[in-house]
Amino acid sequence: MSKLLLVEDEPSVRLGLRLSLSKAGHQVLEAATAAEAWEKMPAADLVILDWMLPDEPGLRLLERLRRDGRYEQLPVLMLTARAGEEDRVEGLTRGADDYLTKPFSTPELIARVQALLRRVGKSGRLERGALSLDLERHQAFLDGHSLELTRREFELLAFLARHPGRVYTREELLERVWGQEFLGTARTVDQHIAQLRDKLSEDPKAPRFLETLRGVGYRFRE
Repeated sequence: MSKLLLVEDEPSVRLGLRLSLSKAGHQVLEAATAAEAWEKMPAADLVILDWMLPDEPGLRLLERLRRDGRYEQLPVLMLTARAGEEDRVEGLTRGADDYLTKPFSTPELIARVQALLRRVGKSGRLERGALSLDLERHQAFLDGHSLELTRREFELLAFLARHPGRVYTREELLERVWGQEFLGTARTVDQHIAQLRDKLSEDPKAPRFLETLRGVGYRFRE
């Protein structure tokens, strides 16, 4: 299940979009301001960002995202009442991946969200060598054989597999996979990595997939 961060200050609009996106199979995080959105950003797979926000323009928040190495590749769909070509060009130039003008139909929004998620490997199937992940059904296969993973094990493996070569600290993984409201410790990540390695039949000294960088964190091998 993909986690969408909906950044919209109008409560009625936010409620309608949350219900529609949830019905389409997504988990929706909500923010009414840029400050609130920034706090929830680590848990998001995609951002739906309104152009006008009460504390900071959406475009300025977008620029901050693109300057931050953690969010350079995070898909962003801009929502705006500005229909002019210059406005669309400005939004795309500053880092938006797609642009939707108000008023818009909910089916079109959902279709654009799905297209962006497919583009970055957040939907459908993810292939990493002998490892295959069905992201919609939460099923993992190694060398064609099904793996019995818990929901959290699958989410952790899928998150790392989406970003091969990139190192994540335990704290970052807690935020991105478990969420900011989770009260566990870094030891939780270590335990889940150990469980995954056991199910992947990995040799910790020569891992096929999950690599430890001592004193730093974990990464999925490229």
